[in-house]
Amino acid sequence: MIKTSIRFFEDIPVRAVWEDSKWWFCAVDVIEALTKSKNPRVYWAQMKRRNPQLITICKQLRLSARDGKSYLTDVIEASGVNAVVALIPAKGRENFVRWLSGMGGALDEKSKQKAYELFESGVIDEIEVGTAKGLQQLHGYIFGGLYDFAGQIRTCNIAKGGFAFAPAMYLSDSLALIEKMPENTLDEIVQKYVEMNVAHPFMEGNGRSTRIWLDLILKKNLGMCVDWSKIDKRDYLDAMRKSPVDASDIFRLIKGALTDRIRDRELFMKGVDYSYYYEEE
Repeated sequence: MIKTSIRFFEDIPVRAVWEDSKWWFCAVDVIEALTKSKNPRVYWAQMKRRNPQLITICKQLRLSARDGKSYLTDVIEASGVNAVVALIPAKGRENFVRWLSGMGGALDEKSKQKAYELFESGVIDEIEVGTAKGLQQLHGYIFGGLYDFAGQIRTCNIAKGGFAFAPAMYLSDSLALIEKMPENTLDEIVQKYVEMNVAHPFMEGNGRSTRIWLDLILKKNLGMCVDWSKIDKRDYLDAMRKSPVDASDIFRLIKGALTDRIRDRELFMKGVDYSYYYEEE
């Protein structure tokens, strides 16, 4: 069981795989992130020819490509990435090094690891589906030990981008009504998801937990889930901003990304990666 992950540097995906108790990063993805090259494979091949020592710091592991197939790919662990960075005359190298060094200890990275564990541990099969309690269980597991309010319904009013979410004083009633919403069709499920987003029951971490909550409802009622990698970040955010008054765009995006791979471990992990990417500023 290989653990893989997708990280994003300035909107460019950088694939990683866990082996020998460390993360190994796709060399070609690192090159693309640093140089913005249109042909990072050629760039990397030329670098290896000019700097033979690079061959000694990388190895080949299997990673999924954009066509969904798995290929042996050059990967480099973190110290090796720093060696590659030093050879590239690219602007923003310092930003990339800071991004790389900060991944292990950041709160988002820690909660992401706990989100992965939902699947690995089997806890995800014990979550109540379609209820506020189930959403609290998800939030409590992912953010437990990181936020003191993990799994707790908020008691303060919050807003984002000028939009005020459900008032705290009416939140319990709102959640009770959302629980009763039907889940028989995709349209009904998306409407329920939109209403839960408007409720925004937690002080932080709503989107990341609610997207998993949505997938559980889809799996239970339709035998489907969302391949989040097929939904562009900006399209998703724009659709969600419009959804309280017009849910047609988010419905179209979700419908176009549905898959029946509901037990696919790698798809779940990739979904977590993209879900966290949506939350990056």
